[in-house]
Amino acid sequence: MQKTGLEFYKELLGITPPFLEKYIYSPGLWRLKRVGYFCGMDYASKDLYQFKEYISRYDHSLTTALWTWKYTQSPEMTLAALFHDIATPCFSHVIDYMNKDYMTQESTEVFTQNVIMSSRYIQSCLKEDGIKRENVTCFKDYTIVDNQRPKLCADRLDGTILTAYGWTKEMSLEEIEAIVKNIEVYQNENQEAELGFQDETLARSFVEHARHINKLCHSNEDNYMMELLASITRQGIQERLFTYRELYLFSEEDLLALLETSKKERLRQDLEKFYKIKKEEIEEIQLPPIKERKVNPLVRGRRLMTKED
Repeated sequence: MQKTGLEFYKELLGITPPFLEKYIYSPGLWRLKRVGYFCGMDYASKDLYQFKEYISRYDHSLTTALWTWKYTQSPEMTLAALFHDIATPCFSHVIDYMNKDYMTQESTEVFTQNVIMSSRYIQSCLKEDGIKRENVTCFKDYTIVDNQRPKLCADRLDGTILTAYGWTKEMSLEEIEAIVKNIEVYQNENQEAELGFQDETLARSFVEHARHINKLCHSNEDNYMMELLASITRQGIQERLFTYRELYLFSEEDLLALLETSKKERLRQDLEKFYKIKKEEIEEIQLPPIKERKVNPLVRGRRLMTKED
C-alpha cells in the first residue's frame, strides 16, 4: 500500500523516541485522532473545502513533538510539545469563534494544564520516567515549541507545513523534505533558542506559503463557515444535545451525529448549509479583527527581511 503524504512526513522527522511511545497512548491524546486539524471543515461543503487527506490534531501533536525532539533531545520539551493541543475541543478554533476569541484564538488552551494534571495515565508515566509534571504542562515555556509571532517554532513550523500540504496543496513532499533537512536552531535577537532556515530561498518560499494561509483564514468564505459552525455548536449546547464539557470528550463525528437529531428548524437549516452550501451562496460577514498568521523566520541566525519590512 502506498504511503500517505503524512506518513512520509513523519518518517522524514525520524522514529518516535522509545520514551515517548507510551505517552502517545494516553486517552486524552488518543481522542485527538478524531478531532480534525482543520477545525471541523473536513465535514463542510465540498464546494468550499477539499483537503488532500485527513489530518488530525493527534497527527499535529506527534509531528510537533518529533520536531522538538529532533532539535532538543529533551524529554520535557518533547512532552510539552506532544501535549500542547491536548485540550483542543472538537472543531478546534471554531470554539474560539464561539467564545468570541477571534484575535488570539487561545480561549480553549486554559484547560491544557488541567487535562494533563487530571490524567492518571500521564501522571503514572511521568512518575515512572522521573519527570516533573510542571515541566510538561506549559508549552509556552519553551521557545522551540512555541514562540510569539512572527518568530518560528515547532508548532508554527509544523502547522504551516500541514496546512500548505493538506489545504492549499501548494507545498510538495519534495519541499517538505527540503525543509526538514534545512532547519537548524539559532539564537535570535532576544537570545532565545529559535528554529530557523539555513537557505534563504527556502525560507522565502515558506513565508509565501504562510501568507497564502493567512489570506485564506481571513477570507469571507472561511470566516463565514467558521462562524456558521460556531453558531451550530452554540445552538446544540442550548438545545442540550451535548454540553460544553463534552466538546472535550467526544469526537467530531459524534457531535455532528447528535446535531443531526435536533428538533430545532433553524439548527437543521444551518447544518444543511454547513454540509451543502455553494460558494456563490456565501453571504458577506463582518467580524472583529482575526488572528494574523504571519511568519518571519531566521535565516542563518538573522531575521529574514520581507516585503512587509
